[in-house]
Amino acid sequence: MTAITDGLGLKDKHCVVTGGTGGLGAAVVSRLVEAGANVTVPVFHHHEMSDYDWCDADCVRCVEGVDLTEPVRCQTFYARAVAERGPLWASIHVAGGFSMGGIDATDPEVFDKMMAMNAKTCYLSCLEAARHMKHNEPSEFGRGRILNVTARVALVREAGANMVAYSASKGAVASITQSLGSELANDDIWVNAIAPSVVDTAANREAMPDADHDAWPKPDEIAETIAFLVSPANRATRGALVPVYGRS
Repeated sequence: MTAITDGLGLKDKHCVVTGGTGGLGAAVVSRLVEAGANVTVPVFHHHEMSDYDWCDADCVRCVEGVDLTEPVRCQTFYARAVAERGPLWASIHVAGGFSMGGIDATDPEVFDKMMAMNAKTCYLSCLEAARHMKHNEPSEFGRGRILNVTARVALVREAGANMVAYSASKGAVASITQSLGSELANDDIWVNAIAPSVVDTAANREAMPDADHDAWPKPDEIAETIAFLVSPANRATRGALVPVYGRS
């Protein structure tokens, strides 16, 4: 068995990070870059890049105008990323959205939006990532890694009270992960998900000013867990929904 001499074994590996300009996504990109990876980030709106630290970095390429809820655009994004930057080792799916509201306050449009932003983007990104990883050369470390982001409400269902659409969409992400964790193991592709509670981002602090922010898991802490799960150093874990709750 070959030893990994550069920490996680991500040096020069090509990784995609959806939602890579957000609070958690940016921390993931930073950790991957620190590990020596080359990262491609799909960007929906140009304004996402206004204060983004990695816009001009050689190791990070941002691709604007990518709507991950549209199958053709998602397919085109992954195909171009692989053609321009080489074989895809890891695909990390942070892109998504959040909505509060009980059943009486959640109309069908909100439900559809949550399913599109969370479940559909996850499904389409997994689909395209798997298609490309299956063409990678086999190695003792496998052909690639896929990492999804579900939520604590998918593991602790009663915690999803008054967020029915969000809870349903993240439950779908959990199901996708566990199904593919089994299915794609035959192709030497490991699929896992993390399940955060409330991530300590500026947006979440603004939305919940009276919460115990110190107890929330920090983006860089979660990024450390993600980096291991998508690295060649992870030789055994697949189909897992990994809690990242911090002290919350």
